[in-house]
Order: sequence, then structure tokens, then C-alpha cells
Amino acid sequence: MNTAQVEQIFDDSRVIAIIVHAEYCQPGIAFFTPNSFSQQLAAMCHPKGHKIQAHLHKPLPRQVLYTQETLFVKRGLVKVNFYSEQKKYLDTRILKTGDVILLVCGGHDFEMLEETEMVEVKQGPYAEKEDKERFAPEPREG
Repeated sequence: MNTAQVEQIFDDSRVIAIIVHAEYCQPGIAFFTPNSFSQQLAAMCHPKGHKIQAHLHKPLPRQVLYTQETLFVKRGLVKVNFYSEQKKYLDTRILKTGDVILLVCGGHDFEMLEETEMVEVKQGPYAEKEDKERFAPEPREG
């Protein structure tokens, strides 16, 4: 896997986000998440004529403890700040058109650096008041 095309953001040794940049394309299917994640992220790149057999997904009970969300940047430029579970700033990345990010855990905020259109996917049903804790990040140097 080309690390310039796929990035993992960490809080110590814990993955808090995975970014698949628009340039990523490896033949076949590649999963970027372990089976323990409640949301799976993969990329597919198949040649013309490749077929995926007809299928359906059977009901299978799952337990989801944390909401994980995936954002697809359809167009624009967005700055993402990452925070630990203790609300401490960790890192920043800039996402551009075509980039995809899976937010696994920890905190995050967004600043649109230009007009931006994104698509969000997360487990449902979404219960904002019970699901989300808003916080004001501490000022940081620099």
C-alpha cells in the first residue's frame, strides 16, 4: 500500500482515522480496516468487463458501540483537525476533491477552505443528542 495514497492517523498506537486519497488505485479490492471496526472501508479498482456476482446481504445482528463516519469529498478543500478522547489536539490534514476519510474514534472538527461538497455515511439511526459531545478545543501554540 502506498502510504502517500492511504494514511492512518494515530492517537498513540490507536487508529483514529483512515484517509484514502483520490489518487489511490490498486488492482482488485483492498480493505483498510480490521474486522473489529464497526464500519468497514475498502477501495476497488477493476478493469473493464470485470463483474461482481449478484448478491444480497443477509440479516446479521451486530453490536455498535461508537459511531464511525465516512466522508467523501465530492468537491472542495477541507481542513480536518484530530483530537484525542481527552479532547487534546493531535494532528491536521487537508482533504481535497476525491479524498475519503473514515473517522474511527477520538474527536475532529472541519474548516472548509473553499466551497466544499461532501457525502457522509454513518451507522444509524443517528441520535445527535445522545451520539455527539461538542467541545471547544483548547488553544494551541503555532
